Amino acid sequence: MCYRTLIGFFVVFFVGCKAYQDNIVKPTIADDSDEFFVVAFGSCNKHDKVNPFWDDILAQNPDVWIWGGDNIYADTDNMGKMKSMYAKQNRVAGYKALKSQVPVIGTWDDHDYGLNDGGEEFSMKKESQQLFLDFMGVPKGSDRRKRDGVYASHLFETNFGKMNILVLDTRYFRSALKKDEDPNRRYKPNTEAESTILGAEQWRWLKKELETSDADFNLIVTSIQLLSHEHGFESWGNFPMEMEKMKDLIVDSGAKGVMVLSGDRHISEFSRIALKGMDYPLVDFTSSGLTHSYAEFKSEPNKNRIGEVVSTKSFGLIRLNLKEKKVRFTIMGENGKIYRELTQRY
Repeated sequence: MCYRTLIGFFVVFFVGCKAYQDNIVKPTIADDSDEFFVVAFGSCNKHDKVNPFWDDILAQNPDVWIWGGDNIYADTDNMGKMKSMYAKQNRVAGYKALKSQVPVIGTWDDHDYGLNDGGEEFSMKKESQQLFLDFMGVPKGSDRRKRDGVYASHLFETNFGKMNILVLDTRYFRSALKKDEDPNRRYKPNTEAESTILGAEQWRWLKKELETSDADFNLIVTSIQLLSHEHGFESWGNFPMEMEKMKDLIVDSGAKGVMVLSGDRHISEFSRIALKGMDYPLVDFTSSGLTHSYAEFKSEPNKNRIGEVVSTKSFGLIRLNLKEKKVRFTIMGENGKIYRELTQRY
């Protein structure tokens, strides 16, 4: 793990984890033989159902846990109820153990945002944001408390390189979805010129983060899928101009080692696409869900899919080889079970 050291756990916990609550994490590694950085992430976690994976996640010795959204299932504009749901999740023994040993970062999706498939129209989004930041342990005096949305950057440094984790907010600013007349599809593309997912300020922030990043790897966390967009549910494909804008930004920024982590769908899968101007393909690793899944899944279109869909409960594991600039993406089950793997060189 990132804070293994010869000088003691408590010193490094202060150095390595204090700042992460306020946008940046800088763990210190004293052991030069540790050339890997391990990311665990997942989404779709019902706070009143058993999540069987907390011990399995800890067993993988992750350097960070990333919530990918739907971290609780609130679906309410009653902030008292939402607060009690977060409190219930925080009392889960396995999650408490994870938090005591591993930095926790992440974003929200619709169910913890408060409105199913919700966007900018949610009336309690400002209040909901504060409860989410409470759950993430963000200090009361943080600048994140003063701006709209829960997006944030988290920089991890080791002796072998840097990882920049850019957590997006696909809810707070998102324009209205358009219902599809096709009964087999929930939504159709919104092509209105002013429609947006991230909003103007978040786009400016993301552009600056990518263009100025000197990290060896840049992980973009988006609660909804970027590269799988043919299924008619929520995805970046519902806003095609925003999807193309994201692809263009990733290429034009020149940021190294860009990859996408997503959730929402109650299935896990790998999607990959070659983008003109990049010397490696862009991977979108979807991990969902932790406490429930789309068990009756049969099929759905995704021209960018690599391998098969995993429709049982699972979590995502990403092992970054900082020395060789190689990454192994793994869809994990209980007791070390590996469902699918994908290896990519950067």
